[in-house]
Amino acid sequence: MAFLGIFGKELSYSSFEKWIDRTLSANIPNNIEAFCINIYEDGSGRYSIELIGAGSFDKENSDWACDEVFTNREEPLKWKSNKSWKETQTCVEGVVRQYLINGRYASVLLSKKGIGVGFVDGELVLLEK
Repeated sequence: MAFLGIFGKELSYSSFEKWIDRTLSANIPNNIEAFCINIYEDGSGRYSIELIGAGSFDKENSDWACDEVFTNREEPLKWKSNKSWKETQTCVEGVVRQYLINGRYASVLLSKKGIGVGFVDGELVLLEK
């Protein structure tokens, strides 16, 4: 599995930007209604994220994020952190929000109905556009 790894470092905006630019610069399917950044934790302070594109979107029901029509699961961004899961989620939300303002391909994300961030088995936070 290929990944952009930064083990031993906290998540930074520059590592996130390089990772997501690589994905969003490729051909993204037209049938995506919303994007979600899934966060994973392996239990030993190692985290990873993936981007999924969903074929549906429902602001009231986060199950839309399970309707995957696109993913970069084979190229996750990984890092190690001493932060709690909640602090990690806040950090990921922060870099995504910054990307939506400054990112080269932010328009790709913003052109869809929704953008979510959350742990794969947890609550999904919808980012306002």
